[in-house]
Amino acid sequence: MKKLFSLLVIITILNNLNAQELKPIALNPPDKTRGLPVMQAFEKRASASAFSSDKLRLQDLSDLLWAADGINRPELKKRTAPSAMNAQDIDLYVFTEEGIYIYNAAGQTLEPVVSGDQRLLVAGRQTEFAKAAVILVMVSDISRFPGSDAAGKLSMAAMDAGLVSQNISIFCAGTGLITRPRATMDQDKLREILKLKASQYPLLNNPVSYPVK
Repeated sequence: MKKLFSLLVIITILNNLNAQELKPIALNPPDKTRGLPVMQAFEKRASASAFSSDKLRLQDLSDLLWAADGINRPELKKRTAPSAMNAQDIDLYVFTEEGIYIYNAAGQTLEPVVSGDQRLLVAGRQTEFAKAAVILVMVSDISRFPGSDAAGKLSMAAMDAGLVSQNISIFCAGTGLITRPRATMDQDKLREILKLKASQYPLLNNPVSYPVK
């Protein structure tokens, strides 16, 4: 019994150390000169079914997040993806092997949320998708919409998540990455681990990686 207790204490200490080690990541400025012409990117757009676990280079990750929902007009604080009523309701959570981050578009940084590999929570029974280098989860905070019509807000939130997901798909098609838009994920566990408010809804996710060799 004492040995078991000691083991649990050690695991708890290691988990706490891991949480402390997860630090913010400064992303690079986006490279706006890269990629295929837009029509060629549309030609190559496809939904992948197998993913590589090779880590994304920092520039690729930086460009991916900026293309998804970064700030492209700083003077107006406007985004690469439109949103209903300019609510900017979508938050991008980035699931990696090391832990979960949230994308800070204003600072072009990744801010730590929780340490540890949680990609299986998003992949669900389609465990192949948990191999992807990153999984981007689109969470809408419907409290950012005006009014009190929750059903209407959720409808707009779903639309906004779809627009961000499409940005991800076209970026990947144009730059040699692969992705797949998905709605399946463990909603309850994600709400718990991300400490989401009642007004926050995980709507879509996109695993992203380099092509499988």
